[in-house]
Amino acid sequence: MATVSSSHQSHEMGLHSEQLTDRTQQVFFNAEESANFTYAWLPEVDINKSADVDAADMDVKDVNIQIRELMEQGVGTINLHNPGSMHGLCVGILSRLQLNIHGSLGYFGCGLIDGPNVNISGRVGWSCAENMMAGTVVIEKNAGSTFGAAIRGGDLVCKGSVGSRTGIDQKGGTIIVGGKTGAFSGFMMQRGRMVILGDAGMNLGDSMYDGTIYVGGDIEGLGVDAVPAEMTELDIQWLTAKLALYGMKTPNGVENMQKIVAGKQLWNYDNLEPTEKKLVL
Repeated sequence: MATVSSSHQSHEMGLHSEQLTDRTQQVFFNAEESANFTYAWLPEVDINKSADVDAADMDVKDVNIQIRELMEQGVGTINLHNPGSMHGLCVGILSRLQLNIHGSLGYFGCGLIDGPNVNISGRVGWSCAENMMAGTVVIEKNAGSTFGAAIRGGDLVCKGSVGSRTGIDQKGGTIIVGGKTGAFSGFMMQRGRMVILGDAGMNLGDSMYDGTIYVGGDIEGLGVDAVPAEMTELDIQWLTAKLALYGMKTPNGVENMQKIVAGKQLWNYDNLEPTEKKLVL
């Protein structure tokens, strides 16, 4: 089994500027330039101004259009009723909107969002919040497969259980699952943190490049290049604070969670001989 090198700063909590081996990094945003985190062309919304949308007799296109029209009117809190598990609802929202969804969503709900705070009282289908950039999405019940695919920022929380390939290609942000997660969760994970309070399926963290996975229950099996790491006091402090935000607890205490990171044996994958690649895969 691969071992974790103590020389890699990426295994420590907090921000760091470590250069990845044989890769280049380009800085797109400066944390000191607040203007980079907003869109100047978006309408300003007032969180104290609210409206209701009843989707019972509407199609998904009309619902999404009405949400945008309300935002253009300055509405900052929208209550969506009777979503009927429609696919592709509430996508592409780029403002700090408070969106309360009373019911369940189908596939690709809340995808491509950057900023809204979303509460969903029901369930969600496949690929909820895929490519999410910022904000929060909190689901009270269960979620389908590829939960948080390619998420880049924000907090994505499911208080129930989720399907397979949770956080596939995760590039940042935090994914929290209150129950179990299926096979290949954290597959090709690149950045960010994933917190599983229940059990994790087989091939957890398979081919993960970076990032951290915490598991409170049992792990059926680790994937290629996913290795155990030691829990630190900073891990415990961060987990305690983050879970408290959403009123969630791990059954055996955060100090007893398992921490999984990348062994980094695949960082130089392109330089492997064909026979070595075959062995890795």
